[in-house]
Amino acid sequence: MQLRYSFRLYPNGPQRSALARAFGCARVVYNDALRAREDARAHGDVFPKTGDLSRLLITEAKKTTERAWLGKVSAVVLQQSLRDLDTAYRNFFDGLGGKRPRMGAPRFKSRKDNRQAVRFTANARWKITTGGDLSLPKIGDVRVKWSRTLPSTPSTVTVVKDAAGRYFASFVVQTGPEEMLPEVAGQVGIDLGLSHFAILSDGTKIESPRFLRRAEKKLKREQQRLARKAKGNNRTKARLKVARAHAQVADARREFHHQLSTRIIRDNQAVAVEDLAVKGLARTRLAKSVHDAGWSAFVAMLEYKAARYGRTFVRIGRFEPTSQVCCVCGIKDGPKPLHVRVWECGACGAVLDRDINAAVNVAKAAGLAVSACRAQVRPGLVPAQRGEAGTHRDGQTTVVGIPGL
Repeated sequence: MQLRYSFRLYPNGPQRSALARAFGCARVVYNDALRAREDARAHGDVFPKTGDLSRLLITEAKKTTERAWLGKVSAVVLQQSLRDLDTAYRNFFDGLGGKRPRMGAPRFKSRKDNRQAVRFTANARWKITTGGDLSLPKIGDVRVKWSRTLPSTPSTVTVVKDAAGRYFASFVVQTGPEEMLPEVAGQVGIDLGLSHFAILSDGTKIESPRFLRRAEKKLKREQQRLARKAKGNNRTKARLKVARAHAQVADARREFHHQLSTRIIRDNQAVAVEDLAVKGLARTRLAKSVHDAGWSAFVAMLEYKAARYGRTFVRIGRFEPTSQVCCVCGIKDGPKPLHVRVWECGACGAVLDRDINAAVNVAKAAGLAVSACRAQVRPGLVPAQRGEAGTHRDGQTTVVGIPGL
């Protein structure tokens, strides 16, 4: 399978200027191509092909006074910008045809977008130097903070600048069957929640870190300062502070998801989760807590890591009555209010923890062989509080890990 590895870049002043020029040129070519196709659609003409657009908007445009500066960046970057537009149109039409979820039509890019990116393929002759720098055409050797070794030779590299002003190199690599993990006997069902982020069918309860809630005071202060700034350099600096505060929260949440999903996949041969209606829950009064938990990102990590390491991943339907059925005798007791966390089965008399019972039922609904004996009421494991920190150049870890995760 293909995987994407991202590493932090630290370009110097001239390299940042060269990257800004590359971002701008790629954006201009993309917008020119989009405008050409929209004009053709408005006049009822045939969409111009990518080859024609490349000749007109890149090759011929470089010879004009208005677009002569396109020659200052790698031509591969401009060609990939046209391919990105083709992909955007293809996804849009596939959504209309029902081949994939619907998405909006391609839109014009702005220099104020939160994310700027350019892509280099093998034709651009980029390389990783013996000193560990990333050599990019017409940009130079950019310093990279390597946190791991790439499993294979990457086919492309995408340089990304996020809203917080950080630069990343994103590599696409191909992995093979050598990454398969040895088989283990464990099978687990997972019930996701808000008070506890995840409850496993073996009785383990993992507290929700609530990264956004813990950072709300700092975010509120920085956003108030931004609101009071007039347009100019001070407002730009305040905007970057807000973006960095949000980036710290997102990075800490992503690190927590990665650590927990990796642990679950390594310890279990089969994993089952419930397909939650996240979009519906995000429209309720619990919306902030739902977004703070990041269930969808966590489940997506479980799914791709299971495929990568040779594990079984099962997603059961969202209408399965996991909280209404006794996992010991299988009797359906009916719906229960959310404040009822412990209940006694009227048929067999088992005293059940609502969340652990649901996790066991998730595993059973997926066809996994799990025992219901651990669904009895028992105290959950409370992990230590996590620390947050930014990404550093000195090799320090980005987030303090939870013992055992």
